Amino acid sequence: MTVFYKKDLVNSPNRLDEEEAKHCFQVLRHQSGDQIMLFDGKGGKYRAVLTQVSKKFCEFDILSSEQIPEKPFSIHLAIAPTKNADRMEWMIEKLCEIGVDKVTLISTRHSERKKLRLDRLEKKAISAMKQSGNPFLLQLNELTDFQEFISGCTSQQKVIAHVDNAHRHLADVLEPKKSITILIGPEGDFSKEEVDMASQSGFMAVSLGNNTLRTETAGLVACCMVNFKNLF
Repeated sequence: MTVFYKKDLVNSPNRLDEEEAKHCFQVLRHQSGDQIMLFDGKGGKYRAVLTQVSKKFCEFDILSSEQIPEKPFSIHLAIAPTKNADRMEWMIEKLCEIGVDKVTLISTRHSERKKLRLDRLEKKAISAMKQSGNPFLLQLNELTDFQEFISGCTSQQKVIAHVDNAHRHLADVLEPKKSITILIGPEGDFSKEEVDMASQSGFMAVSLGNNTLRTETAGLVACCMVNFKNLF
């Protein structure tokens, strides 16, 4: 059954948003009477039937609904955007597929990019949510100054991963069923001053292994480790 995204589904008209309606009619060729699945991005899954379909709008009636409970843990990845925007889009897609809850883009001393189109990343997240069957939409936050971010972080577990094999491996320090924030720096890594600031704000310095990983790879690997610790 085809999945569509409808934000605030309960309190809005039973009509697909323009972009979703266009995809429904022009790409998928759905007709009145076809059944579809709707995700609200907050764990709500709705089975619906299309009642009117055209190139301008698609209306539906809800047949049944289900609320998926939230996980007993949460993952917040704070990461410096890469110079190549395509690599960040790839990462966001994969993070949404594996169920990461939140991503905040952070501006650091060695950041390669100071601006990023959040709308493109949001589209990737929505597409991945629908493709993967995960009814929770990844929350994307605007570019935030590193120091501002760490001072406001309230997760139960906080780690900063950077290139130093003297630190304990992330997999050895993870605690299940807790909220966690993971800091990942740019290709040039965090500066010593940033690592020290993070430590003073309660972040534990960790290693992701002997190999030096690209920024987007490091972010994905770290989040997969948290999932593995909690789900298996």
